[in-house]
Amino acid sequence: MQFSFVFRSLIRTFTPQNAKTKKKNMRKIIVTVAPVCHVGKVIPADVKNPLTPEEIAEDTINCYKAGACEVHLHTRDLQGNPTFELDVFRKTIGLIRQETDMIVQGSTGGLSTLTLAERCVSLDVPEVEVASLNMGSVNFGETVYVNTMPDLRYWAKRLDETSTVPEMELFDLSHVECATRLADEGVIHRPMHYNFCVGPGNSSNLSATGRNLAMLCSLMEPNTSWGITHDSMQDFSMLACAIGMGASAVRVGFEDSFYYAEGKRAHTNAELVERLVALIRMMGCEPATPDEARAMQHIIKK
Repeated sequence: MQFSFVFRSLIRTFTPQNAKTKKKNMRKIIVTVAPVCHVGKVIPADVKNPLTPEEIAEDTINCYKAGACEVHLHTRDLQGNPTFELDVFRKTIGLIRQETDMIVQGSTGGLSTLTLAERCVSLDVPEVEVASLNMGSVNFGETVYVNTMPDLRYWAKRLDETSTVPEMELFDLSHVECATRLADEGVIHRPMHYNFCVGPGNSSNLSATGRNLAMLCSLMEPNTSWGITHDSMQDFSMLACAIGMGASAVRVGFEDSFYYAEGKRAHTNAELVERLVALIRMMGCEPATPDEARAMQHIIKK
């Protein structure tokens, strides 16, 4: 009788319903994919960099099926150069939205040589729910990526006008202070979501080390969430470090890197997402759904 009671209890413990409840209560991680390579990036022959709206949409949909809930979207012409034609952007989003409910993230970044309006043209597309907002200028190699305070206020105003949530891109320790200053001015709204952008070490922004992540985290305001983008990463070690330190968002994709482990290159963006999702689950977490990610970032669905 006692054995039967214990056995029934064990069966109840491992029912699909209990497994579903456990999964629901696990810590959620936002998985963002940035599928399109930087302009001028050397692309290996065995890597397919999506360029057309159809290619980008198909690639993004495959990433969604692999566990991504958000796409950081850039569009290109057939030569791989940036295009500011909103029809191309709208078509790409329309194809993505036919099969997914992913969050679409636009940008106020781009090249310093662009006008302020060109750098935030994606905000004119209603489906864009969140957009990157750089928190200051930074040296990139031998050049300067220019983002002045007046520039930031201009883009923040456009974000507010279009009801688009900013993701603060921080390339340096001082950028944390800049975000606080803009929030104090009322230019951006609290609670904020930071994206710590760390580099390969041969650029002049912060290199990708646990020490630098710890310093960035030490400067954060209370009730602020954060994520990581590791440019030119050779493996997922810094992404794992960030998750372990409390990051709520991580990003992969050909814009950042082709690699998931030392000497091991992905052939598709979906492969990067699949391997990242496996890492997240190994660390006792679960990839967020699009609606869970919206709630985590205080996004009102458009």
